[in-house]
Amino acid sequence: MQHRTVGELMTRDVVHVRPDMPFKEIVKTLADNDVTAVLMPIPPLEAWERAKAEGARAEELMSAPAVCARRDWHVVEAARLMEVQNVKRLPVVDETDKLVGIVSRRDLLRVFLRRDDAIREEIRRDVLDRTLGLAPSGVTVEVRQGQVRLGGSVQLKSLIPIIERLCRSVDGVVSVTEHLAYETDDTHSDGTRTGTSER
Repeated sequence: MQHRTVGELMTRDVVHVRPDMPFKEIVKTLADNDVTAVLMPIPPLEAWERAKAEGARAEELMSAPAVCARRDWHVVEAARLMEVQNVKRLPVVDETDKLVGIVSRRDLLRVFLRRDDAIREEIRRDVLDRTLGLAPSGVTVEVRQGQVRLGGSVQLKSLIPIIERLCRSVDGVVSVTEHLAYETDDTHSDGTRTGTSER
């Protein structure tokens, strides 16, 4: 399965300022470029008011050291770091720590705006066919607003939680419900045949 990476979602044209840039120039840069940050998280409103009054420079307002992400990180890794560090955006750096972009919470949320047909196709192709080797006709996949509903039947009961877990890991999936029948209950030693799982 192909998880979206920070590199696919980040903004490459990053607006940055010099450390000695005065407060008024920072504000003008933000307005001119229609952005809310310039290579540094915006400080709380009180700090901005104080900076305005004192004529502070960029180096006095910025957060340091910067909390950064890598291009090859999955969306979940970046989201966790934002949560832990309590920041709304992350500068993205390459292997040499050179700035290559910036990713925001809004960028990460785009993953959940994937079209239903794209999610359905990824589940059918990557989860059911390539990963599990299941016949396309065996399991039906319906997706509405990111909510996945699985139907049909599988050979072994033990496959059902695996299918469900793999579907949940697909980018853009909000929830998974399954109504799958099975031919053999391989989770018990008595070898019970046929049944239905409802979740």
